[in-house]
Amino acid sequence: MLRICLSQCPRRTSIVSFGGWRSVWAQRARFSVSACVMEPRLSFSPPDKSLFDQPLAISVEGLRPEQEIGLRASLEDERGERFESQAFYRADGEGRLDLQRLPALEGGTFSGLEPMGLLWSLQPLKPHRRLVKRDVERPFRLELEVLERLGASLSGRVLARGSHERRFLGNGVKRLPVREGNIRAILFQPPGEGPFPGIIQIPGTGGGVPESSACLIANHGFAVLALAYYGYEDLPKDMEELHLEYFEEAVNYMLKHPVVKGPGIGVLGHSKGGDLCISMASFLKGITAIVTINGSIANVGTTVRYKDITIPPLGININRVKIDQNGIFDIIDVLNNPLEGTDRQSLIPLEKAEGRFLFIVGMDDHNWKSQFFANEAAKRLQAHGKDKPGIICYPEAGHYIEPPYTPLCPSSVHFLVGKTVVWGGEPRAHAAAQVDAWKQIQNFFHETLSDHKSKI
Repeated sequence: MLRICLSQCPRRTSIVSFGGWRSVWAQRARFSVSACVMEPRLSFSPPDKSLFDQPLAISVEGLRPEQEIGLRASLEDERGERFESQAFYRADGEGRLDLQRLPALEGGTFSGLEPMGLLWSLQPLKPHRRLVKRDVERPFRLELEVLERLGASLSGRVLARGSHERRFLGNGVKRLPVREGNIRAILFQPPGEGPFPGIIQIPGTGGGVPESSACLIANHGFAVLALAYYGYEDLPKDMEELHLEYFEEAVNYMLKHPVVKGPGIGVLGHSKGGDLCISMASFLKGITAIVTINGSIANVGTTVRYKDITIPPLGININRVKIDQNGIFDIIDVLNNPLEGTDRQSLIPLEKAEGRFLFIVGMDDHNWKSQFFANEAAKRLQAHGKDKPGIICYPEAGHYIEPPYTPLCPSSVHFLVGKTVVWGGEPRAHAAAQVDAWKQIQNFFHETLSDHKSKI
């Protein structure tokens, strides 16, 4: 791990035959060698902190030429769950390692040229855990170690250490709790006076407030209301029947807010949040942009009511559950077909919506058939004379398409099922899908709500 700067050391031609001069040269040589030693050092760019959805450059200097080492990354969430990743690398001929330039060798949690691989390949030490950020005012602290490699494994000897803050709340972005009327939410307001294009973000069946992704979107110039509808403060603890009047109150709140640029707002939802966004757009005024991430065009999980209209939940057949040798459930075939029989009553009349649609689809989604839902939405809209929606499909992406560099969650406990289920996704392809989808979503909202393209 040592480097000797020969260019700064005395030349051999300076040695003379006199014993005294030979002794002096030897002492000077030892001094120069020790002074030229470089310890390995780890560096980041940006150096100390960065936003979670921002690329992070990692490099190591002071290695031996073509030395093989290991990099190990780790972080803990607020519940103390630890996530780790590791990769093997070979330094270049000058003893430098730049993750943007050199590929990871085989044997780690990823391989190949993947500058952000140490982040998106983080894996929980306890299986079936998902990395979730709940307190956006406290950054994740990413810890990195440079380790000596011996053969196919790491010796455990640490050559260098470093840490870096991955933040969610950008400089100047305000986090404002909203307790107005029945609304329970957090409003994220970008720096400046505005007005800004407005978005309401709706969570899935996990409940609570989707703060982490909402504030990351706000960093890009949007006023975002992260809206809870159950499992938060004084709201119902369980996902009982839902009334769109509650969501209408939130829409009106945003339309009247002085920092929100009208005349309409956008809605963004993942999974169950996706079909709620479609329901909102179908019945409520003022919604001009709708983005669903692996959402459904049928109402799922619970009854939805609006005035004298009732939409029952789509039927299920638990006999279609597949269970693997580890007891993990695959529920992709559990839902009934909403185009058949009485299950048609669960279809959301999205043809009534006045806004534009964008469907983000993971083609390896094992929660339900997201691609089928998106395609049927396109057929239904066009059959009623509406514009064809945007549909972006990502091969080998799973159900949880989240902000960039979020580690893939291949399996975890499903709130409604009460069992550990497989969500789908291949890590590398899923990671690439998240980066692209994040840009596509922002561009869509900027174009639809602001009439200009995002500069991302």
